[in-house]
Amino acid sequence: MERSRFPSSDRRGVTWLGRGMLLAVMLTLMAGCGEGQSETLLGDYQQRLAETLGVEAPERASPDNIGAFPEQDERLFEIAETREGMLDIYALRECHIAHLVAGRNNQLGKVAAPSQRWLYELELWRRLSGCWNGDVPDALSDDSSERLARLTATKTEQLPRVSWNALFASEEWVKNFSRASSPLSPEALGEVEPRSAALRYLRKATLHQFNRDWKADSATLEGHLKTLQERPLSAELLRALLLTEQRLGEASMLIEATLEQDDGASCRGAAEALADSPEASRLAAWIEDLDRAARHWLGAVDALLSVHVVPPPAVVDYRRQWLSLSDPEAPLSAFTAARDHHAALRNRLARHCGSAPGT
Repeated sequence: MERSRFPSSDRRGVTWLGRGMLLAVMLTLMAGCGEGQSETLLGDYQQRLAETLGVEAPERASPDNIGAFPEQDERLFEIAETREGMLDIYALRECHIAHLVAGRNNQLGKVAAPSQRWLYELELWRRLSGCWNGDVPDALSDDSSERLARLTATKTEQLPRVSWNALFASEEWVKNFSRASSPLSPEALGEVEPRSAALRYLRKATLHQFNRDWKADSATLEGHLKTLQERPLSAELLRALLLTEQRLGEASMLIEATLEQDDGASCRGAAEALADSPEASRLAAWIEDLDRAARHWLGAVDALLSVHVVPPPAVVDYRRQWLSLSDPEAPLSAFTAARDHHAALRNRLARHCGSAPGT
């Protein structure tokens, strides 16, 4: 057996040193997991507020998590499969759909991603619709003409629900609302606007799906879906709104207690000192950026969903509870209310303590 390069006493020293380094790393990682940058920024403000008022910092409670995204059977439409014999399809050979249908029915077609299945249905509708509105029906038998009319009507009726299913069955879209996400950090707010191009493209694709002159590009579609998968911005923004609402509410309770118990003499100048603090300045900038980013992203989500068919009930409920731009109980409105309430309390504090209102 090969001897160790270290004497036994040295091995103990190395072992304890290694354990110490490992413990330090673990503590650092644990701190990072529990204290994201948004949490740290809000906690620093609470601490500064407490010190300014001469009270204990509030005990920080964990904000609620976002709601679970509806299960697949709750968020998708059931679409009946269209079955036609290959001889019947061959009879419509002037519509050039036989090769398309064969590709859909092969092994690769059956396991295609939801987005690719939508592209198939889109192309099938365009060929059927173009065929029906051209000269082909005049050359068909009565049975074949009736079949073409029926297929065209069926695919026309199904396409809006197919495009909905393509979005809500996609892994990229579902993961964008992952409950395992953390609140969006301050330095990531700049990603919101450029990444919203993905939402705009999906909206455009939905709006143009009945326009036979608009070309759906598979690579572009997949690229935008990949953007959604790279980070769950919807969930991160919602978590940031919930966190900020919670921390502002806790900070507001400190001010409310001071207003109730203090005669104004002992807190003189507190509001001015708070307004001039770096913690308050950083918080104000963060809240402004978060508000702008959340409204931009949730507005793009709302615009996308608005061009689709009326959603299944479970999605209607989720959209109202978590994605709404105006519902008072939704995260964005609750965040806005907490921000405005806290600002009003700081103005009251300035008047109560005899200094000019803070910004």
